[in-house]
Amino acid sequence: MKTLDIYEQLKNNAYPGRGIIIGKSPDAKNAVTAYFIMGRSVNSRNRVFTETEDGIKTEAADPSKLSDPHLIIYSPVRVLGNKTIVTNGDQTDTIYEGLDRQMTFEQSLRSREFEPDAPNYTPRISGVLHVEAGKYNFAMSILKSDDGDPSSCLRQTFAYESPAAGQGRFISTYQGDGSPLPSFAGEPVKLAFDDSFTADIDTFAGRIWDALNEDNKVSLFVRFIDIATGAAESRIINKNK
Repeated sequence: MKTLDIYEQLKNNAYPGRGIIIGKSPDAKNAVTAYFIMGRSVNSRNRVFTETEDGIKTEAADPSKLSDPHLIIYSPVRVLGNKTIVTNGDQTDTIYEGLDRQMTFEQSLRSREFEPDAPNYTPRISGVLHVEAGKYNFAMSILKSDDGDPSSCLRQTFAYESPAAGQGRFISTYQGDGSPLPSFAGEPVKLAFDDSFTADIDTFAGRIWDALNEDNKVSLFVRFIDIATGAAESRIINKNK
């Protein structure tokens, strides 16, 4: 599989929608993840990420402008023990509850489908990072309609055991702008994390944020997890201060 530059991937795509990046730093010390949201409507752009006890949640930047909380207010990131869950919707809670009941990542998502937002039928994208005793693996999932057919849900799960240092994977809700919006296609994009890009968490967050379309970007969350100790460091960038 061809390895791509995430900065160029995002810079050349005005509207990937929501996206998840998961990988390992070049020095093999950190599990790396990022989640971003974008928006075209006033309602979807009127959001910020805020910290919670076990992750983050989306909130209205200006509550007076919130016209419909459905599908835009949720917890994108939650932590359950040594597992970090990252998703683009309220399936974060579904996965959390499933893992807490000893279900697998894939089993936890069996009760969910793509979002009911015809005609886009936005995919539900999810990831889980497992860091324990110096070992690290992750998995990603996409639940999408079959080329816009809401009667058929395609369920794709990709698992990465002992991921290589300096590499990552990326999935987003859309391939780009359009009407209806074209769903992400294929397996997660393979990424190269060079030393300068992931030199530290602030550099990584800054480069991702800079690559996102200025008009459409809304919020970004980045987390580095020390694989040896499990200690985590996070950053949040909101366009709406």
